[in-house]
Amino acid sequence: MSDLTLPRTSGYERLTQIRATRPEEIAEAAARRQRRGLPGEGERLLIIAADHTARGALGVRDRPLAMASRADLLDRLQVALSRPGVDGILASPDVMEDLILLGALEGKLAFGSMNRGGLLGSVFEVDDRFTGFDAASIDEMGLDGGKMLVRIDPADPATVATLESCARAVTDLARRRLPAMVEPFWARRSESGALRNDLSPEAVIRAISVAQALGTTSAYTWLKIPAVAEMERVMAATTLPALLLGGDPPDIDAAYADWDRALSLPGVRGLVVGRALLYPPDDDVAKAVDNAAALVRETRA
Repeated sequence: MSDLTLPRTSGYERLTQIRATRPEEIAEAAARRQRRGLPGEGERLLIIAADHTARGALGVRDRPLAMASRADLLDRLQVALSRPGVDGILASPDVMEDLILLGALEGKLAFGSMNRGGLLGSVFEVDDRFTGFDAASIDEMGLDGGKMLVRIDPADPATVATLESCARAVTDLARRRLPAMVEPFWARRSESGALRNDLSPEAVIRAISVAQALGTTSAYTWLKIPAVAEMERVMAATTLPALLLGGDPPDIDAAYADWDRALSLPGVRGLVVGRALLYPPDDDVAKAVDNAAALVRETRA
């Protein structure tokens, strides 16, 4: 990895020192953080996702422990957040706090990841408990909204507990006039027992239909959905604003093409991408982020 691509890892010992001796500085830094507003008419967003590690998802393509080094992850996040056109972050509490202490979120949007209990590959993956931020802590920390993942497996009774928890979180956020970013998937277990998301247009439409009705109001609900085939049909299923997720695409060029096509639709308000930009095949984080930002900027004119 070239030194021109990422900064040298430095200063992270200070994070440990603060956490060990002056943990109150985290809340103080959050209170001082310069905030920005939510998007205006016609404005689209590029948000960097950094909540994968909280549910044990450390792999990227053929690298099962690609995200295992926190220092390396923070290096990559700081490069991504420094690029023009990047609007903010979606992160679990530990990553969010590190970035706030580093001053990397000044003038950025910050969305807190709420449910990470459905650990990757676990037998309880569908029962996605809220183990991260809650609405109260998002509000107290001065964050801009919360994100939740909801996998819907009709064959797994645990699905209903996650649906109920997500509905409660949507309601709690809306009472504080904070956006709820809901990421729904229709899912099923494979013969090996692995939980797989169904990315057919019909399944995505079905998942959207359930997700947009969660909570006592949808006034502050946004969707986080994949760019799949027949996106015109998919987006016709909702009047809610939607952000496209990135995932871990095997072909990054094909992913850019899919995002570009979907961004032309009026209900699509931007991208929320993590691994695809933070760990690109050539490890050039700045170039990957700039390419994604160019797609988003083209739709802002």
